[in-house]
Amino acid sequence: MQTLTFRTATVADIDAIVVLVTSAYRGETSRAGWTTEAGLLDGARIDPEVLRGDILRDRSLVLLAEQDGQLVACAHIADEEGAGYFGMFSVSPGLQGGGLGKRLITEAERIVRQEWGRTQMRMAVIDVRHELIAFYERRGYRRTGVFKPFPYGDERFGVPLRDDLRFEVLEKTLEGSAQR
Repeated sequence: MQTLTFRTATVADIDAIVVLVTSAYRGETSRAGWTTEAGLLDGARIDPEVLRGDILRDRSLVLLAEQDGQLVACAHIADEEGAGYFGMFSVSPGLQGGGLGKRLITEAERIVRQEWGRTQMRMAVIDVRHELIAFYERRGYRRTGVFKPFPYGDERFGVPLRDDLRFEVLEKTLEGSAQR
């Protein structure tokens, strides 16, 4: 049985994170998993400089999941506007569907709740990603009906293949003890 460990990313992890995130969302490699955005977006999924900022910013971290020393999943979490933010959720395509992502989400929620004292977690999901939204709903997230525009023209986040993309904010109340 492989051991899963969590740790916080450093700037030395940026290249490996970019490879993992790209493999989960873009190009042919991503089609091996169910989280692919290959039919919606082309190009980059994450910009290394944006990632560097997320790693170095206060109350923001990139959570890494490793199996036997190999990077297999990651997510960005931050304390934004009085709530936790969850994004850049990526699991290696060949390992999707095996419970690894659920464990990563649970650890991210634990950090936001117990270490940062936040009782809400929010995320923004492309609203045409119905399977992904359903996955989050099964984890207790709810659709808020709040929409944000897709950053058309900013290729740091991809090249849209459709003109109807937008984000919907999902939210979850985190249960358990909260400490500051």
